[in-house]
Amino acid sequence: MTESYPRLRLKYAVELRRSRTEGSESELPYIGLENIESGTGKLITTTNAQETDDPSVVVVGESLSSVFQAGDILFGKLRPYLAKAWIAAFNGRCSTELLPLRPEKLNPRFGLYVMLSREFIDAVDGSTFGSKMPRADWAFIGNVPIPFPHRSTQERIADFLDRETSDIDALITAKQRLLELMAEKRRAIVAEAVMRGLDPSAPLRSSDVNWLGDIPAHWEVRRVATLFSQRDERNQPDLPLLEVSINAGVIVREFSTDKIEGTAADFNTYKVARRGDIAFNKMRMWQGAVGVAPVDGLVSPDYTVATAKAELLPEFAGQLFRTESFSAECGRYSQGITWDRLRLYWDGFRDIFISVPPLDEQQQIVEYISAETTKIDRLRAATENSIALLKERRAALVTAAVTGQIEIPEAA
Repeated sequence: MTESYPRLRLKYAVELRRSRTEGSESELPYIGLENIESGTGKLITTTNAQETDDPSVVVVGESLSSVFQAGDILFGKLRPYLAKAWIAAFNGRCSTELLPLRPEKLNPRFGLYVMLSREFIDAVDGSTFGSKMPRADWAFIGNVPIPFPHRSTQERIADFLDRETSDIDALITAKQRLLELMAEKRRAIVAEAVMRGLDPSAPLRSSDVNWLGDIPAHWEVRRVATLFSQRDERNQPDLPLLEVSINAGVIVREFSTDKIEGTAADFNTYKVARRGDIAFNKMRMWQGAVGVAPVDGLVSPDYTVATAKAELLPEFAGQLFRTESFSAECGRYSQGITWDRLRLYWDGFRDIFISVPPLDEQQQIVEYISAETTKIDRLRAATENSIALLKERRAALVTAAVTGQIEIPEAA
């Protein structure tokens, strides 16, 4: 049978460290909220999201920080629904949005699982204040009653959860790798189709353009200026807003009421993008922020809108423009001192050369890409759903174990 564990307020089981230091005055490694993975208790790097316990790879922060010691549990009080907690593997300093807690009466690993449990997270999240940056304070967090079984039981639960969550995490990692492989395959399918066509036996010729390389012999090489005209149409504030995304291309924008009120007065200045127009973000074109407008709508007045001429299908151009090779070419034609300030203006865009198949072949390529990527997208959606279910299972298991809802087997 399962058992109901006695309860103890958190502040009687841990001690909050209150030491602070200025970043410029400390050589200790720094931990920010972004360094802790949601729901798993793992420390990750900010650059490649890989798990690490090596302080040498942690970002150096310069602001006022809290000091922690190895063995402390760091709990994120900002947006606590993200369930960010970590057992410190080294001495360091952290964001003041993390609470460094020294586990006096808790097995640290058991304490970590308690703070990752839904019961604890829901209780803390229900106390937050602030709509845009919801955070909880120690006065409430410290008074949350937590399960407090005997120390030996804490250790047994922690050992059990270490084993079980390790298996679940391994499955999640494998599925996330599968998602990466699917994304790579998707990009490769699109790039091959729009730059080499669908017939692998078609004779090739040099395009005489570095980024294009060899192209099918019957394709043309055209300057963008001969294929597009710029559209600068405004004063239609009732059209829906469109968003130009690096990940999704051009989509209908979703936003909250406060954002509507903040921008409504400027809608007359927004540019109109007609269905089938190409729209791109000048500052992010070199990263792939471009796509085809799915409906008539409005984009930022700082964006560029272009209408394709009859010999070019917008859908074909949209696929070509989102390839990594074309994005790199956009970077070459962009203006700016540093990469994060590059802008691709119309005069630069219009000077880029692209390869253009016959119109009927463009249509075949678009249909092929749609069919192949739809298969991948379905598999991706199924994989993402299975990852979400595994994460739910992990969270439910942690909560059930630390609260005594399931029987914990004795170690073999």
